[in-house]
Amino acid sequence: MTAEASQAGPRQDLASPKLSASLEQGGAPIGLRPLRIALLTYKGNPFCGGQGVYVRHLSRELVRLGHQVEVIGAQPYPVLDEGHDGLSLTELPSLDLYRQPDPFRTPGRGEYRDWIDALEVGTMWTGGFPEPLTFSLRARRHLRARRGDFDVVHDNQTLGYGLLGDIGAPLVTTVHHPITVDRQLELDAATSRRRRWSVRRWYAFTRMQRRVARRLPSVLTVSGTSRAEIVEHLGVREDRVHVVHIGADTDLFSPDPSVPQVPGRIVTTSSADVPLKGLVFLVEALAKVRTEHPGAHLVVVGKKPEKGPVARTIERYGLEGAVDFVKGISDAELVDLVRSAQIACVPSLYEGFSLPAAEAMATGTPLLATTGGAIPEVAGPDGETCLAVPPGDAGALAAGLSRLLGDPGLRTRLGAAGRARVLRHFTWARAAEGTVAHYREAIARATATPTAAAGATSTGAFTSAGATHAEATAAPGEATAPAASSTPTASPRVTGVYPESRASC
Repeated sequence: MTAEASQAGPRQDLASPKLSASLEQGGAPIGLRPLRIALLTYKGNPFCGGQGVYVRHLSRELVRLGHQVEVIGAQPYPVLDEGHDGLSLTELPSLDLYRQPDPFRTPGRGEYRDWIDALEVGTMWTGGFPEPLTFSLRARRHLRARRGDFDVVHDNQTLGYGLLGDIGAPLVTTVHHPITVDRQLELDAATSRRRRWSVRRWYAFTRMQRRVARRLPSVLTVSGTSRAEIVEHLGVREDRVHVVHIGADTDLFSPDPSVPQVPGRIVTTSSADVPLKGLVFLVEALAKVRTEHPGAHLVVVGKKPEKGPVARTIERYGLEGAVDFVKGISDAELVDLVRSAQIACVPSLYEGFSLPAAEAMATGTPLLATTGGAIPEVAGPDGETCLAVPPGDAGALAAGLSRLLGDPGLRTRLGAAGRARVLRHFTWARAAEGTVAHYREAIARATATPTAAAGATSTGAFTSAGATHAEATAAPGEATAPAASSTPTASPRVTGVYPESRASC
């Protein structure tokens, strides 16, 4: 029995058994021996978005299965769980152009190290978002310089040109959901021609991601909804996209009767004031609910917006004392906050999976959620494990909130059923085991077909050095991406694991 089979329970969406132990590498069957994994993430903050959460928990569970994981990331750097041998962080720094409190900053002359830095700044100056491309170029240079150190490279939705061609090990990529969905929602919400142009320019990198995704031999995703959209939006062949559900940390997110519930408290997570998260509709719903339940109030885990649609809605309805924003809290504080709520709410217009839904359910807190994207796959049937409402409907959210606030029995029933659903279907141990199966399949495929070891199929206009000039110039104003050298010009700093803390967004 493999290490992962002995610790993680039943498999889900696993690779073909014929690949399990047919190949030898390093003196042990490839289907049995521990793997050396490079896990890439161009943004790693685990408290301001699902990608950082994914890296933190998946890396921990992979190590628990007996594998070695080196997370390679840029700012904000990942926070990894302490106390696990075989888990480390390598910092591959960008220029950190969007850091607080000086986002869109211009670096000093002494900060430039190479042409990739110049490309990063030039793309920002022309309104684009450079980090997926520039991180991929730095990662390729780093990985090629360390050829032989890893059995597999796992990219966490960078989808940059630098990951095409020879990166020294087979490539597996996770796409949580196509960013083209975010792009379209922001375009739909834009109120002026200038704003629409700005959105298109910012999301110009999605053209690169479509081109790269179509050339990848193995794409993992977190839900059936995301799988269908990857096929439709990114043009990836259906047989190359595999669902491996992620999950909640069910030891941390668990019920605790000793934590008192606060009457009228509603909790939601919103990492950014963007249309995708649907927070403005929840604020409108709160205003309606307070006519029947004056004690109803909302706690938002995320940064308070100083302006924008949410701030305007709070002011319009006089909700300054009824909506609180918290950030920079510890894991324990977050869990107790969710436990203290009478309702957890996910008002998003779209989610590729929805970790906040799974985590709230794991605590036994009753969930009100929209049916946007893959949320129903996580939350389950309306009236059984949650209350479900259409996305973008403040009236439906208000009706659901009022129903739950007025019915303690319903809250208790939904909370217990939600916890049971998460334990059955959505744990990180199961996610890690399913992911490892696809690692082994990628390694077997690369060994059987040497050209696949470069991390790409036949790429036409793409070469092992990356994109052609035509492909690199993805949108007007974007700088061209020249070929990367395999010799690092700036050595990344290798560190141990970060201490567990809840970084501010």
